[in-house]
Amino acid sequence: MLIFDADDTLWENNVIFERVIDEFLEWMTPPGGDRTAVRAVLDGIEAAHAETLGYGSKVFLHSLGECVQRLRGRAATAAETARIAGWATAFDGGRVELIQGVAETLAELARRHELLLLTKGDTEEQQRKVAVSGLTGHFRAVHVVAEKNVGTYEELIRSYDLVPSSVWMIGNSPKSDILPARAAGLNAVFIPNDHTWVLEHGELDPGDEKVLRLAAFGDLLRHF
Repeated sequence: MLIFDADDTLWENNVIFERVIDEFLEWMTPPGGDRTAVRAVLDGIEAAHAETLGYGSKVFLHSLGECVQRLRGRAATAAETARIAGWATAFDGGRVELIQGVAETLAELARRHELLLLTKGDTEEQQRKVAVSGLTGHFRAVHVVAEKNVGTYEELIRSYDLVPSSVWMIGNSPKSDILPARAAGLNAVFIPNDHTWVLEHGELDPGDEKVLRLAAFGDLLRHF
């Protein structure tokens, strides 16, 4: 059984958020100001909201609004709120940008392995991305969850009566894909993405032989 993350593993995702953040920082940083300091405020707000509100573009835009309020020391004006709302169009596309090698690699892996898709975030938003990806047919099932933690993986083990040592979790996020999967007894494949969200970073044990590190998605065919 191979379990795949979606965002930034199968298709590009965080790069879209980073483009909006770049515009936001340009707007909110005063002349001669420190963009890093503004980003730190936003990162703190996003981290807090991830704990209470979850993930996705709606939560992200809400975080931008709260950041404006925090930095300005007042409620956002109607014009500021409208500017933030305008960024929603960045996330409304009817397509996703598959990462190089994903389509052909999944097609080949599906011929000889059972595949699951495990993604976290806003259910409607994630289901839309899965639907337009054209990849659904490769997976036995698609699971959209609020959070990926040890309990999430343990639930999958119970639901499918899995033998953890024969299951691999494949993703780009140490925090959500690799560390909790390993804690639940699964093997893992770490495929870094240059645009991985800063809040998804984490330290992996370089001596953990149950974590396979690959440079590209297509490299999976050399191992599975």
